[in-house]
Amino acid sequence: MSNATFVGMPVFPTAARDALEDAQLRHNLAHATGTIRAKRARLVEEVDEVSDWEDLRLAGAGVKEQALLTLEEQLLQLERTLTAKGATVHWAGDAAEANRIVTGIVQRHGVDEVVKVKSMVTQEIGLNEALAAEGIAAWETDLAELIVQLGDDLPSHILVPAIHRNRAEIREIFLRAMKGVGRPAPDDLTDEPAVLAAAARAHLREKFLRAKVGISGANFAVAETGTLVVVESEGNGRMCLTLPEVLISVVGIEKVVSTWDQLDPLLRLLPRSSTGERMNPYTSMWSGVTPGDGPQEVHVVLLDNGRTRALADEVGRQALRCIRCSACLNVCPVYERTGGHAYGSVYPGPIGAILNPLLKGVGNPGPEGEQVDSLPYASSLCGACFEVCPVRIDIPSVLVDQRVKVVDARRGNGAVASLSSGHLAEALAFKGAAVALADARKLGFGERFTGVGLRMARRLSTLPGLSKWAGTRDLPPAPQESFRAWWKRTDGGRSEGER
Repeated sequence: MSNATFVGMPVFPTAARDALEDAQLRHNLAHATGTIRAKRARLVEEVDEVSDWEDLRLAGAGVKEQALLTLEEQLLQLERTLTAKGATVHWAGDAAEANRIVTGIVQRHGVDEVVKVKSMVTQEIGLNEALAAEGIAAWETDLAELIVQLGDDLPSHILVPAIHRNRAEIREIFLRAMKGVGRPAPDDLTDEPAVLAAAARAHLREKFLRAKVGISGANFAVAETGTLVVVESEGNGRMCLTLPEVLISVVGIEKVVSTWDQLDPLLRLLPRSSTGERMNPYTSMWSGVTPGDGPQEVHVVLLDNGRTRALADEVGRQALRCIRCSACLNVCPVYERTGGHAYGSVYPGPIGAILNPLLKGVGNPGPEGEQVDSLPYASSLCGACFEVCPVRIDIPSVLVDQRVKVVDARRGNGAVASLSSGHLAEALAFKGAAVALADARKLGFGERFTGVGLRMARRLSTLPGLSKWAGTRDLPPAPQESFRAWWKRTDGGRSEGER
């Protein structure tokens, strides 16, 4: 069972450089993301034939934005409606608190294993590792998550965590690892998708049938009705949500929406943007406890873990509108070439490049802080991510804003100690420019040496560390005279007859 974590991952440029050397990875990513992009495009065109996709995007963004602007009110109502329907609501300020709550519930029931629905938020808090530390096995039941877990691997995509694996690799993982944790894969296993899926189904079935505790996240939480919603494509989620006696749902506080009706645009946007389907094969909704039907003990853990920090950021808070569709990953030229592991987080790609710094904060000391601070630079700012985002998160604008915050935070911690050599040189150059531009006399004096400065810059550009940057950029030729000198000579550009 996988114990791999993202702790200790290098900064993005280093991780990306390593990923670019893996030709098989690039092939797998290009094939998978290209297929998903094409499916999504067909479904969006279909919507445009009868209505307007942009209107649907605006509606979805409006629903999420309204909930965020009244978040405290919506969460308190959600707690009341869940409690009235028999659920127990817990509040967790951070990952450690959430893990303690979940682990404590599982231990009280005396079990040593749980089954899980695919959940980004439980990966975010490292729940599997926390349970394992207490001797509790957490079995992933989503096919792609199962592949990652059996392969002692890490997820690399929001929707398809094993996107970096091909069929042959998956076959080898199943043959090698299934026998050690349950029903083995058949000896004659092939790499046909249907055969691999059948092996996973047989392996998981015994786990579903004996599990006493199930763990899920939620795509949405409706404050008005106390309803949690999970959308999925395989049916494993439905099994986890209905068969166990106890259900624990860990839900990020940003997942709340106000009313039942507001689910409508979101449930039309999500499947088209994620899997390229008109609707998900399985949309499961549950509200507390129903006597004699489904889990008879339901716990909901409402998790902050940096979300209120992000909410306080006037530019960045829009990232909390994210519905985890992964459309931004599938169009991103950076992600397609480096894969998700390079981002060092369960949230990879463009949304991860802004969500991780927003949740964790920037300018933190140590290697982990440097890794987080590198993420806003993991983008070409081409804007494709905004064009496909179903809830209109302006990711490029947030990336630029986060870059400003990174530089300001690093400068505040001591430029010489905290900034890289490239950032330090840039900071010193701008500081010098600020001194000159703030005083007309200093600027005028400096203009006399423009030619000398440009000639020196050309020589310096050949030095290690600067040559790569300067090799793709041309310095302008030195002017024959400065603007000030020209102005003085021509009396503001007037001809002699006008003087």
